[in-house]
Amino acid sequence: MKVKHSAVRWAVLGVLGLQALTAHAIDLVGAYEHALRYDPAKLAADEALAAGREKAVQGDALLRPRIGLTAGVNYVDSRSSSSLPPALASVVPSDSNGSVRQASVQLTQPLYDASARADKQQLHQLSALAETQFDQSRQDLAQRVAEAYFGVLLAEETVRVVQAEKAAIGAQRDRAQARFDVGRGKVTDLQEAQARYDQVQTKEISALSNLDLRRAAFKEAIGLPAQDLTPLATSFAPVAPQPDSLAAWQAKGEDQSTLVRVRRSQLEIAGAEIGKHKLAGRPTLNLVASYTASDQSGGLSPLAASDNQRNAVVGLQLNVPLYAGGAIDSRERESLARQRQADQELSAARRDVRLQVQDAYLSVKTNVSRIASFQQSLISARSALEATTLGRDVGTRTELDVLDAQQRSFAAELDLAQARFDYLLGRVRLAAAVGELGEADLRALNGWLATR
Repeated sequence: MKVKHSAVRWAVLGVLGLQALTAHAIDLVGAYEHALRYDPAKLAADEALAAGREKAVQGDALLRPRIGLTAGVNYVDSRSSSSLPPALASVVPSDSNGSVRQASVQLTQPLYDASARADKQQLHQLSALAETQFDQSRQDLAQRVAEAYFGVLLAEETVRVVQAEKAAIGAQRDRAQARFDVGRGKVTDLQEAQARYDQVQTKEISALSNLDLRRAAFKEAIGLPAQDLTPLATSFAPVAPQPDSLAAWQAKGEDQSTLVRVRRSQLEIAGAEIGKHKLAGRPTLNLVASYTASDQSGGLSPLAASDNQRNAVVGLQLNVPLYAGGAIDSRERESLARQRQADQELSAARRDVRLQVQDAYLSVKTNVSRIASFQQSLISARSALEATTLGRDVGTRTELDVLDAQQRSFAAELDLAQARFDYLLGRVRLAAAVGELGEADLRALNGWLATR
């Protein structure tokens, strides 16, 4: 019985420990680090990188020696009806049988193979493309994590503000009900307060539904429940992007963006494909060395196979392609078209990056001003609410005026929260557009979260 109680106690402690770990606060960097170990798209990118790096190894192997071993055993049974002179009958018997064994090792070293060199160059470029695509997958993950994290924080802030608005309007409704019950209030004030309360209840339902959706998206992206996320600090102070120049950011994007780098690599690969087919008709020269050993057993004639024979051969092998049915010229024309396609795709990528950079840059710049404006608007709305409430108490304002002032105050609070998170996501998108988004950027954003 004691053993059972002990087992139950340890099981309970294990469950409590797991719950404590799950409930532990997580910040933006912690979410990103967990996603690195959990996200299947990132794990697939790891395997794609490992496969891509093998392309360079395969390219190097094209110009290295190739060594092959061949071996065989043959059984020979010879029957002859021809009559031979007595002098040859002992050397070449009419009936003989036995086994012939042979083994050969051959080494081939390319000395001149222009097509293989072009293949090697192309395989190295494919390996470099895999590295760029891996960088892009890491940036995509960082952006997904940031969007999921800030999406939850914004949804939580929205729920908090809506519920505060609901409580304030509920208090106004209760006050209007009490005044109406004692004959000092108007039924229109009570009905208006109730209508506003019903309206904010609808907003609360929508906000809670959106919060559930954001938390589900966070869990799918990160692999952790979106509980107790570190919120934005109250001392949040946005700054303009540095350098404060759209042209500088666009130039950086055209040079460093992973999208442009991928298209640039694809253009180089298409160029190497042209070179490969242009050189496919060139002669090749190989150094060939071989060593062959053979022997026989049984009663075979010496003419059927030599006994214990050893041969070593070293030489040069020249191969000159003469005609391949027009396939080489066709592949060259195809590769030229592919190169023109890749060149246009590179131009389109540069255009898209310029637009992405401009959109993200202006989002950051605009939201710096919007945040300052909404902060002042919130201060003014709260001051107006206090003045309106005081005016109602002294009889110069109505209950409807107070409800309107409350609604403007909470609307300003929601606008400020939206602008703050738009600013943060704008910084994420700007860093991603220029190919710089990484853990360092997330740590910088992490500095704007509250410390616990």
